[in-house]
Amino acid sequence: MAQHSADLPYRRDDTRARPASEAPPGARTRTGFARHYAALDLGTNNCRLLIARPQGDGFAVVDAFSRIVRLGEGLATSGRLSDAAIERTIGALRICSDKLKRRNVTLARSVATEACRRASNGADFIARAYDETGIHLDVITAEEEARLAVLGCHVLLEPGNAPALVFDIGGGSTELVLIDTSATVPTVIDWHSAPWGVVSLTESTAGGDGPAGLAAVYERMRGLVRESFSPFAARLPRFEGPRRLLGTSGTVTTLASVHLGLDRYDRAQVDGLIAPSDSMRAISQRLAHLSIAERALLPCIGRERADLVVAGCAILETILDLWPAERLGVADRGIREGILRRLMATAR
Repeated sequence: MAQHSADLPYRRDDTRARPASEAPPGARTRTGFARHYAALDLGTNNCRLLIARPQGDGFAVVDAFSRIVRLGEGLATSGRLSDAAIERTIGALRICSDKLKRRNVTLARSVATEACRRASNGADFIARAYDETGIHLDVITAEEEARLAVLGCHVLLEPGNAPALVFDIGGGSTELVLIDTSATVPTVIDWHSAPWGVVSLTESTAGGDGPAGLAAVYERMRGLVRESFSPFAARLPRFEGPRRLLGTSGTVTTLASVHLGLDRYDRAQVDGLIAPSDSMRAISQRLAHLSIAERALLPCIGRERADLVVAGCAILETILDLWPAERLGVADRGIREGILRRLMATAR
């Protein structure tokens, strides 16, 4: 692949799943009906569903759903999932359940991550979700969460022989995975899960007013994240040459949208983007010094993300300190796609 200037974003060439309406006849089974698979990822902040059918070496998306539910809202201080957060999430899961039935899904897996791992009433919520929606949520470990994220997005990494770092900034935690990409399926060399995501970090740092107050909060965030990353930082290999870095999360896709100057989010432009790290740092710094009201006015951030995006910026900047790559790969894919690939491989 030709070298690209660090000053300009560019896109990785990769084979993208076509919409189901464009799937070739071979996508159907001998009975005339395509087999549908589903993956549901319930995080601390979002509920996401993906329904797909096999197509070639990948899959074609049949249906999708995503909603910000803030399941972990208040968890950092109370240790419990709040009644309001549970009601929002159950509502989203009902929509997912309807889609699963309507699409006649053959095989599905639904996972829950940090909020349900940490909450004292997590098991009660899982039981209620099953009773009311029929969806059984499997609370996965941080390690499996990291591995699924890598499996779902590693194809977007830039080519190279040295180890690459993949990260997932969630609502309640951040996963860092160092991988070897010499084989078709990457090998995990080392991984680390930090207890800071956009929700947990926001709720654990007091707000500040004015330029000095906003700057102080941002530095506190950076300090907490830096401390939580320190064991992993001490284990990272040191080598000369370019470093490869790929992020999957609402933080990186949001910042990528700001970098591109989009009026509204466009997955086709964001997923697979390679952006200069300096640009992502500059955007992070700018957002960190704006008030919530000012951030809410920006396209692709709005009111839903205005209060949480700065925590994501603090985590991202600390990752860039840890792994100083010139460019940052952006993935609007991850755990759900990793689950689908496993399900389809097992069913073959």
